[in-house]
Amino acid sequence: MNWHVPDNLSFEDALQLSEIFLEGMESKSLKETEIQEIITTLVSSENGARGFFVTYLTSDKYLADTPTKEVINALKTSPEIVSELLVKNLAMSSAMAITHRRNNDEEMAQGSDTVCQRTTKLIQQVELCLIQEKLQQLQETIVTGSGKYAPFLERWGYDEEQKKVIKNQVEMNIN
Repeated sequence: MNWHVPDNLSFEDALQLSEIFLEGMESKSLKETEIQEIITTLVSSENGARGFFVTYLTSDKYLADTPTKEVINALKTSPEIVSELLVKNLAMSSAMAITHRRNNDEEMAQGSDTVCQRTTKLIQQVELCLIQEKLQQLQETIVTGSGKYAPFLERWGYDEEQKKVIKNQVEMNIN
């Protein structure tokens, strides 16, 4: 298959491309160099990165449980976009697990737990200083109630219990 990621990639297109791409990874029809090249291209734009992470982190395929060196190397090529999305994915997945449990939806809660675990694994393996900076900024925002991540936390309406869980996840990921 000839892979081409359009320059003006929409989030919806990124989701579709990422799904096809993961199928190609799973079937081993892609070479290692192709895997790294495709992810590098996807994460070079915010829509591409968001689509990739949504698909990769929520996939029922086990590829995301053990990221390959090609995945890690590709993620390192866009430190600003990747670090921002990994920090936000960590926060959102840990908070959503609480929401799902409150709604007695254990299956969805476990899905959020999986996303949180996979995100943690990526944070640890990508090892970007920028991720550490952003984790500290998120922690500071939760502690002080103001800061860089205040609009993000307000937008999603996280309550005190959710913020506490986010803070705990952040603290476990700060080196």
